[in-house]
Amino acid sequence: MLKLFTPILADLASAPLDLTPERYGLVTACDNGLLEASGLSVPVGSLCRITHGPARSLSAEVIGFRNGRTMMMMLGDSVMLRPGARVYPEGRPGLLPVGEAFLGRAVDGEALPIDGLGPVHARSQWPAGGVRTSALDRSPVRLPFETGVRALNALTMFGQGQRIGIMAGSGVGKSVLIDMIAHGADADVIVIGLIGERAREVSDFVERHMRGDKRARSVVVAVPADHAPNLRLRGAMLATSIAEYFRASGKQVLLIMDSLTRVAHAAREIGLLLGEPGAARGYPPSALATITRLVERAGNSAASGGSITGLYTVLADGDDENDPVVDTARSILDGHVVLSRELAQRGQYPAIDIAASLSRVMADIATPEHSEAARTFRALSATYEANRDLVLMGAYRAGADAQLDRAIAMHEALSGFLAQPPRTFCSLEDSAAQLAELVGSP
Repeated sequence: MLKLFTPILADLASAPLDLTPERYGLVTACDNGLLEASGLSVPVGSLCRITHGPARSLSAEVIGFRNGRTMMMMLGDSVMLRPGARVYPEGRPGLLPVGEAFLGRAVDGEALPIDGLGPVHARSQWPAGGVRTSALDRSPVRLPFETGVRALNALTMFGQGQRIGIMAGSGVGKSVLIDMIAHGADADVIVIGLIGERAREVSDFVERHMRGDKRARSVVVAVPADHAPNLRLRGAMLATSIAEYFRASGKQVLLIMDSLTRVAHAAREIGLLLGEPGAARGYPPSALATITRLVERAGNSAASGGSITGLYTVLADGDDENDPVVDTARSILDGHVVLSRELAQRGQYPAIDIAASLSRVMADIATPEHSEAARTFRALSATYEANRDLVLMGAYRAGADAQLDRAIAMHEALSGFLAQPPRTFCSLEDSAAQLAELVGSP
């Protein structure tokens, strides 16, 4: 029985004794989730507790200050909030809890457990914005990363410490592909941030991945779409901070963020609420800058020898590949995998558009033979797709183009190579061998 209280007593023993007088402010205004409080001077990023009756409290985060008033945003519903409610600062501003205690757990954006397994006793803290390092402190990508997906291993090989985007419209298979990678990835720790997604998807993901051997090396940070925008943004920063903590310990970490677009939406809501102009299709500059800051925190560490391989899904609103979020992510990431709705409608899963997908580090980590085979595959696939209509209409005469003749003859084999059933695994070696066997001879 005493073992149940051991973690609590250890937390109390490690907590510093605070003898400063208790400070509080008063709520003076509430407008669509944006609160103003007077008499409270706390830094941006601080968490506050708002009391509005016996045993009742609400949580809010400081997002700015103006004209002597502190501006806060609710982390939950503002129902029952009243003018004059007391606002108390809590915790240490700008720091998030991290540590080994998160392994095998599912938490929300406030690091509170959602898996029903009791509190998380994390005794370490990490800056919410990350630890900024010099560009030369990042070691280059030199080792391949196992994904378990044949098309990715063979044609857009990932590397340890690479940042990759999976870009597609809604309902094309981003979550299914992430599920396959999380199942087959070779990493010491897997941190999954489910930000702004469906609550049903969160429960399904936790049920599939938080069991068996994988549970001991997995962390899930889930903030569904119905939560406050600052809580969604805080969840993304918490997942990245946990990954950075394990990288500093020398571990190889896979960070999955689903999705980067929802993070940008949350930052857009906060920016517009603060009065920023919507510059690019309604996105204020701070929203797009949030993407850059979050992505740049992943990568290799020369000091610890650890790495964060970042995998970010990017939702192309209306299947528009020139959407500001898609364009910003594509420019800052080390590679991108594009999923095609047309291929999905043909029944090809995962619906990877090889011609539009790119890994910027494959040339550095793949063997020359592998790279040559991948280029041959891409050339054959692109040749067939460029002449698909002519072939289907019967307007092409066999023998006019040797490359196209070979592409037509191998079309079924090429499509079969790209397809892979969910929850199946194909190693890097097997992927490269199958690719060489497929395109090895004309």
